[in-house]
Amino acid sequence: MKLYVASPLGFSEAGRQFYYDTLLPRLAASACEILDPWMLTDAAKIKAVSDMPYGAAKRDAWRSLGAEIGRNNAAAIADCDVLLAVLDGPDVDSGTASEIGYAFALKKRIVGYRSDFRLAGDNEGAIVNLQVEYFIRQSGGTIVTGLDAVADALRS
Repeated sequence: MKLYVASPLGFSEAGRQFYYDTLLPRLAASACEILDPWMLTDAAKIKAVSDMPYGAAKRDAWRSLGAEIGRNNAAAIADCDVLLAVLDGPDVDSGTASEIGYAFALKKRIVGYRSDFRLAGDNEGAIVNLQVEYFIRQSGGTIVTGLDAVADALRS
């Protein structure tokens, strides 16, 4: 099974540690082929743009690289069998929400993983944003609240 992992975890040191040391090894142990959006674009390109001095050239470089990153991620979502979306935070990350919507439009199954115990739904009946939750459930997926449940949700 090709699994695209949508999450904001790559943006922070703590997130990357959990992502690479805990989450991805668990998913790989479930016999998934991981499509990791954090590795789809050459890290040297990202570092080169990040290291540029502030200004118009850096802005333009980010715009160009951003388009490349977006294309790479869209292609991987189109190629995946299932999308796993990390839903932690006070609100679902906007990039993750976009990836969920795109995967739904492509008729991919989506599994949500929310370990965050804070309330984040639009009302008492929603776990997260109601539109995000709708897309996940209508795709044939579910939302799980613990790592141990992720593998089972992916298999079902």
